[in-house]
Amino acid sequence: MILNFLQKIKEKTQDWVDNKSQGRKAKIWLLICSFTEASFFVVPPDIFLLAILINNSVRWLYYSLITTMASVAGGLLGYLIGFFFFNLVGEFIINTYHLQSQMLVVSQMFSQNAFWTIFISAFTPIPFKVFTISAGFFKINIITFLMASIIGRGLRFFVVGYIVKVFGKQMAKNVFKYFNWVLLGLVVILVLAVVWRY
Repeated sequence: MILNFLQKIKEKTQDWVDNKSQGRKAKIWLLICSFTEASFFVVPPDIFLLAILINNSVRWLYYSLITTMASVAGGLLGYLIGFFFFNLVGEFIINTYHLQSQMLVVSQMFSQNAFWTIFISAFTPIPFKVFTISAGFFKINIITFLMASIIGRGLRFFVVGYIVKVFGKQMAKNVFKYFNWVLLGLVVILVLAVVWRY
């Protein structure tokens, strides 16, 4: 019964995304989703981006760019919530989505390396909002936060766009099922390569 319920929720979400990703307002919905997901909303912008690009892959650079910009702006809002309003707003968001344990994991990651934590956060299954709110709460340097967010989120969304452009509709959907893990694997390889070289 629970599996059927979750499947229905998934199907309704997909139908909603498919509906909103069509027409002249598709870009507006993409911007809204990208901005809000980084601070308090639950639907990943990748789903909107993918839905738009499946029928408009020639503009993958444009849509990947605006998704990145909106996501980073939303991440900045999450940072400000954590920095100034954690007790008022941030704690409510964390509790609403039951992200307390994930926030503890993120706090340990920040203590090791703030830049790499934010960068890698773009590719982990942990919601980005946990990292943005936590970054503000733990008073991470805002320049470090912004630079890592731009690079990490940009890489993620441009890879989504490139996958659709190169592999087409069906292959993109198959790759997207394991997208977080594929990108996380690529980041691990990149980090190991940098460490090995220097």
